[in-house]
Amino acid sequence: MAILINQLNSMKHNIVTIFFLLFSTILFSQQEVINLYKGTAPGSESWNWTEKETSNTPIKLKVIYNITTPTLTFFPADSSTANGTAIIICPGGGFRVLNIEHEGINVARELNKKGVAVFVLKYRLVKSNTETPWEEMINNMKDMPKFRQNNLDVLNLATRDAETAMRYVKNNTDKYHIDKNKIGIIGFSAGGALAIRLSLSEQVDIIPDFSGFIYSTFNPNDYNSPTGTTPPAFIACATDDMIASPSNSIELYNLWINNKRPAELHIFTKGGHGLRGSVSSKNWIHRFTDWLNVQVIQQTN
Repeated sequence: MAILINQLNSMKHNIVTIFFLLFSTILFSQQEVINLYKGTAPGSESWNWTEKETSNTPIKLKVIYNITTPTLTFFPADSSTANGTAIIICPGGGFRVLNIEHEGINVARELNKKGVAVFVLKYRLVKSNTETPWEEMINNMKDMPKFRQNNLDVLNLATRDAETAMRYVKNNTDKYHIDKNKIGIIGFSAGGALAIRLSLSEQVDIIPDFSGFIYSTFNPNDYNSPTGTTPPAFIACATDDMIASPSNSIELYNLWINNKRPAELHIFTKGGHGLRGSVSSKNWIHRFTDWLNVQVIQQTN
């Protein structure tokens, strides 16, 4: 009898998981999708591969790969709670996949509950040559110099996608009922590089009003120094992150405050890369929305 009960519980769990994934896919497909470019994205005219998705990852959540058509997917806040704040999300994935569910859809839904409009960015990536992009990425990391060089080759294209996305949102505030002074960006892991680049840009028209850097890698030699136009930053990571050392986030925080720019840093004892390793780290989004409420939402212009 105990074996039968365990089998039934397992079946129930699998059914719930399948339903959730199907429900998330349906929700995502119903959102407005904005192509960032007319026709082929500049710089990838010769790319002839097809975008695909898979849930064959360690956390069994959907990722997408081989992106050739950069887009924004709009998740509007409910009209009863909308406060005019908007955020562009840059999911991570080592520039080989995008963790579109864990760092895109799920985060967008949480922010929508707080009255924040969200645009999830799909940016260009290094081409995957197999149907198992996550495993391929891990294998490619064994040759780290080559891995990093391939990432650098696509970084400027991905940055251009993020810049184009920010310009689009800033130029369409009336359409989406957004406050022109409350448009931010948040980047996870590799996506954090895009958020940092925009935040420290010398191009005033693409600088966000606030920024979030979540378990991001960072090398100060790769970026400009903060100035008076650099936005306030929220930074979060875990001590036991074996991919993006917490020292990266500490350096980011120090760079901001040493240049007299507002910043808040949260380092969780456990959480790993992805902030899924403890109850407290999983609640990082609540710390972020608390900060956002004080730093941005409650501010009047």
